[in-house]
Amino acid sequence: MPPFVVRDMGMAISTAQMGGKSPSAKPWKGEGPGVMEIVSSFDSNTFRAVYTVKFRKAIYVLHCFQKKSPRGIKTAKTDVDLIRDRLHWARRDYQERYGKEAK
Repeated sequence: MPPFVVRDMGMAISTAQMGGKSPSAKPWKGEGPGVMEIVSSFDSNTFRAVYTVKFRKAIYVLHCFQKKSPRGIKTAKTDVDLIRDRLHWARRDYQERYGKEAK
């Protein structure tokens, strides 16, 4: 990812870590509440980062990618599946580290 995009996404995730919500973050429709998406554009390319705020003590960045969907605005199935799988592993990791306490 270009340095501008990395900085932009890093600032948005830092805001989430402090309990806020960046203007560039919006709910991600793929996994229900608590999963957010940051969208950043650079040089006519769109980049995304998907993270979860479902947990009280941790934020998990689930996937960062350049948007290259073969069908318009829809996110590619491979990216959606990867995010779903990583959310599953984030839940397991959180439970092992902190118990079942969620947000």
